[in-house]
Amino acid sequence: MRRHQSLSLPLADQAAGPRSDWDTLRRLLPFLWPYRWRIGIALLFLFSAKAANVSVPVLLKHLVDALDIKAGDPRALLVVPIGLLLAYAGLRLATTVFTELRELVFAKVSFGASKLIALQVFRHLHALSLRFHLERQTGGLSRDIERGTRALQSLVSYSLYTILPTLVEVILVLSVLGYKFDSGYVWITLGALAAYTVYTVAITEWRTRFRREMNELDSKAHTRAIDALLNYETVKYFNNEDLEAHRYDQGLEAYRQAQMKSQRTLSLLNVGQQAIIAASLVAMLWRATQGVVDGRLTLGDLVMVNAFLIQLYIPLNFLGVLYREVKQSLTDLERMFGLLEREREVADKPDAPDLRISDATVRFENVSFAYDPARPILHEVSFEVPAGKTVAVVGASGAGKSTLARLLYRFYDVSGGRITIDGQDIRDVTQASLRRSIGIVPQDTVLFNDTVGYNIGYGRAGATQEQIEGAAKAAHIHGFIAATPKGYETIVGERGLKLSGGEKQRVAIARTLLKNPPIMIFDEATSALDSANERAIQAELKSAALGKTALVIAHRLSTVADAHEIVVLDAGRVVERGPHAALLAANGRYARMWRLQQAQHDAPHPADAADSAPALDAP
Repeated sequence: MRRHQSLSLPLADQAAGPRSDWDTLRRLLPFLWPYRWRIGIALLFLFSAKAANVSVPVLLKHLVDALDIKAGDPRALLVVPIGLLLAYAGLRLATTVFTELRELVFAKVSFGASKLIALQVFRHLHALSLRFHLERQTGGLSRDIERGTRALQSLVSYSLYTILPTLVEVILVLSVLGYKFDSGYVWITLGALAAYTVYTVAITEWRTRFRREMNELDSKAHTRAIDALLNYETVKYFNNEDLEAHRYDQGLEAYRQAQMKSQRTLSLLNVGQQAIIAASLVAMLWRATQGVVDGRLTLGDLVMVNAFLIQLYIPLNFLGVLYREVKQSLTDLERMFGLLEREREVADKPDAPDLRISDATVRFENVSFAYDPARPILHEVSFEVPAGKTVAVVGASGAGKSTLARLLYRFYDVSGGRITIDGQDIRDVTQASLRRSIGIVPQDTVLFNDTVGYNIGYGRAGATQEQIEGAAKAAHIHGFIAATPKGYETIVGERGLKLSGGEKQRVAIARTLLKNPPIMIFDEATSALDSANERAIQAELKSAALGKTALVIAHRLSTVADAHEIVVLDAGRVVERGPHAALLAANGRYARMWRLQQAQHDAPHPADAADSAPALDAP
């Protein structure tokens, strides 16, 4: 996968600049360690294959010399030395067999390491804070993971089992040339290798910046495409298909220009490499030919030198390609490792215990919080949700109501004060145990692109069909689901877009009812429902909240009038609190909000008229 820098992902490594290739390789080693014995066996097959391969030209020399006979020589009866031919065929077969055994043994290493790192990145991304995921760009992020996983397989395979074999073969060939002939052949070969290596490294390092630019533009174009497709309805609303196509075309054109620039530099690299190889071939063959003419070498020696050169320079030429691929793979891995090194904003303390629930009393004690230090959201908010009671939080938009739910779930840590459950600071317990104890029906429900049954069952892993249907009945959506052609096997579409807003909300309610936690949060849980369904589900929500600690975040005051206590927030501060009747009698902010909403009661609620999304079985 390729590296890009255009995404607004605040990675730790961006501030410090690109890491070195050695740092990336060191980061890779832990993923290979579990397969160390398999790597050792594959290396044994590697050396065996190369030993057989280098033996082929030597055998070929003896075969040619054995055929260098004059007419009438009694040996001419043996036109073909059968033993040498069989040995030649055996060495060729051994080379292939050992190579395939090496690949077979090593396949589990490359695929296994790729799986390990992909899974670790996936887990790490889920462990990062909500802030990271609000800032991410899904298209570019998915490209990082895709390219990084593919690059890992390429890098491990190329570096350990292609570059290393070539180097082994070079050493063996130089040893044979120095032993059989003179040091001149060795020095010509070493000089060509040195020139080839220096030229390849220098040009490839220069080309790396073009590769990075290409990666950046590729990810930018891909991000634009994904963003436009995710916002399909918005594009249609404003008739902006041509605008999005133009923006995508701009990204593709910039990427094409970068590709052309990269291709021109690649051609320069290839021509220079071939010029070095051609010059060394001429020098070696000239020297060998002169040896044959002078009688110092046989025809078999000439054939052996030529075979060695072909055998040496073909993989050497491939080594140039491999070096480029390795550099590109390291570039691609760098970005993915940057994701892994992104620090968790919210992390469990070392050896943090699980949350212990006795009566599930929730307390907000002088809680202050700010997403951005320059813009505080909550100011020393204090209130209690007693065990088994329902407390509602109301206020204007932007007052900080939903922030309370995010803090209780510990998507963020408080800036000041603390939140406790049964006296335990939620920062001192594990996040997993905390979230197991809380269920939420959010205001904006997002569903998986799977069946409606799967989305309801997501509330409790391993739930039976009867339990899923029971939760659906409690949320008043079972009848609707059962009326569709595929019932609970109906696909809801990406992000649940095949459902109306009210249907999605009822699925979310059913999912939380199925989880059945001791603490429940209803964040505008009925905001997308029409009046009739709202009244029906409100009754079910009250029933579900019986005996549980419930925090209700609401805009419509009529839905929380019977809460044990109502907390009124204004600009992040608690301005009033008490039961519904007491707040009305106080004639303060809550009473004014109540009168305003009652005056608007006769107007139809937007949910009554907006429930127009396609049905579950719509195409």
